[in-house]
Amino acid sequence: MNYRVERFPDSRIATFDICAVSHLKHHITIMIECDITDSRKKLKELKSAGRKISFFGWLLKVIADSVMDNPHSAAYLHSKRELIIFDSVSISTIFEKEVDGVRVPVPMVIKDANLKSVEEISKEIDDAKNEVVTKKSIVINRKPNAFERIYYLFPGFLRRAIWRYFIRNPKLSKRLMGNVSVTSLGMKGPINAWLNHKSINPVSIGVGTIMKKPVVVDNEVVIREIMNMTLLIDHDVMDGVPMARFIKDLERRIRIFD
Repeated sequence: MNYRVERFPDSRIATFDICAVSHLKHHITIMIECDITDSRKKLKELKSAGRKISFFGWLLKVIADSVMDNPHSAAYLHSKRELIIFDSVSISTIFEKEVDGVRVPVPMVIKDANLKSVEEISKEIDDAKNEVVTKKSIVINRKPNAFERIYYLFPGFLRRAIWRYFIRNPKLSKRLMGNVSVTSLGMKGPINAWLNHKSINPVSIGVGTIMKKPVVVDNEVVIREIMNMTLLIDHDVMDGVPMARFIKDLERRIRIFD
């Protein structure tokens, strides 16, 4: 029997730990389809006019604005009777980076995304894509502190205890990993895929495949560009009606370029 053994980079350990403690959040999973035909067309026009913006940068800005208008969606349960609702939105997202010759997911946090323009967010994303990371990097766009440099040396039970502590301390949690997370498959083509992901953020959005589908517009069947999205929303901090309101608002902003 022939086989080989590969050691994965230390940077993947944080991903394992997050998945291990994600069950502490009582997420409701919602799968939606967003028509992005008109928005992508307007974005292309703006880029042709010299605006340095990206589709993903625009999407993060839309998500940040939607959360600000529905702040309970990104609230943290502080106790059985209290919520902590922040007055800004920091978004954690994932980029695949090469670490020790292996491509692994490494997160970055875009702080106060609701206060930034699409251009500013797009530039942060481009800078993150070009940044060289080391095996000790836990988050892109900032240097690891002394604690983070030794994090990978801790035994598994202690690392997971640290993440549970973050979850129970909203202020620290938001500062280190944001109050919203967005993950993208980055896929286009014939595979109609949805992202069934895990998260420890109050609200987490997984962007699946973008593909052309027949839809009904003004009582006519037309071909439109449709983006699959999966939303995880913490049911401990948001009930059904406001949850539906938030989803409707997010879908409208994605479909209609304001």
